[in-house]
Amino acid sequence: MGGDGGDEPIIHFVLVHGASHGAWCWYKLTTLLVSAGFKATTVDLTSAGINLTDANTVFEFDHYNRPLFSLLSDIPHHYKIILVGHSIGGASVTEALCKFTDKISMAVYLVADMVQPGSTSSPHSIMYVGEEEENIWEFTYGEGTDKPPTSAQMKEEYRRHYFYSQSPLEDVILASKLLRPCPVRALRGIDKLPPNPEAEKVPRVYIKTAKDNLCDPILQDRMVEKWPPSQLYTLEESDHSAFFSVPTTLFTCLLRAVFSLQL
Repeated sequence: MGGDGGDEPIIHFVLVHGASHGAWCWYKLTTLLVSAGFKATTVDLTSAGINLTDANTVFEFDHYNRPLFSLLSDIPHHYKIILVGHSIGGASVTEALCKFTDKISMAVYLVADMVQPGSTSSPHSIMYVGEEEENIWEFTYGEGTDKPPTSAQMKEEYRRHYFYSQSPLEDVILASKLLRPCPVRALRGIDKLPPNPEAEKVPRVYIKTAKDNLCDPILQDRMVEKWPPSQLYTLEESDHSAFFSVPTTLFTCLLRAVFSLQL
C-alpha cells in the first residue's frame, strides 16, 4: 500500500487542518494510517501550527494555502493522493483540487466547507455560529478597529463545547496549548474559485459528524445537497473534531472510501 516499488501506485493521504488548528491535530489518524502501511502527510498552513507567520499579515487565501500547494507540487505523479480537509480546511481542499486536478485521486471533506467551484457558500460558513459569532470568537484588528478584523480565535471557555464536546480531556488540554489565531481576512476569500468541470470529475467523499455543536448537521446536509459527493458517511458519536473523538471510526471510513476506488 505505502511502499516505494518503482512507479507502482502508492496511496498517500494528505491531511489539511481547519481554523486555528495545525498538523498536530491529526496525530491519532496519522498513527493509524502509517501503522496500516499508508503514506500520510500533514501540513501547517500559513500562520498555523509551527509556521511562524503572523496570522494578522495573511490577507489572501492563496497565501494561506501556499504550504499545501508546495507539498502537492513535490509529491510524485504516480502517488495516489487522498486529500482530506477538516472544517474550513475543506475550502483549501477545493482550491487544491482545482490547481492539482491531475494529481488528486480523491477529495475527502470531514465536516468541511464543501462548496462547488463557481458557486458561493452559505452566509455563515463552518467557522461561525450565527448570532453568537461575536461572543465565541476573539478578534484581532491588526489594521485598526476601523477596518475588518485580521485574525480570530475561539475564546477558551467555548472550545470544549464547540470543538471537543465528545473528545478525551487529554486532547482538549493538548489543543489548548497549540491552537493559534486564524487569518480571517484570508478565509473570507474562499468563494472566489471559478467553475472547474475537470475538478468536479474527481471523486469526493463527505463525512458528517452527528454530535457537532459548531457545524449543525442540517448545515452539513445542505452542503451535501448543493454539491452531492460520490460517497457519504456519518460518524454518529463524533463532535466537530473526529480526529480526537472517534479516530478509529474515522480511519475505517477512509479505508472504505479509498478501497471503493479500486486504486
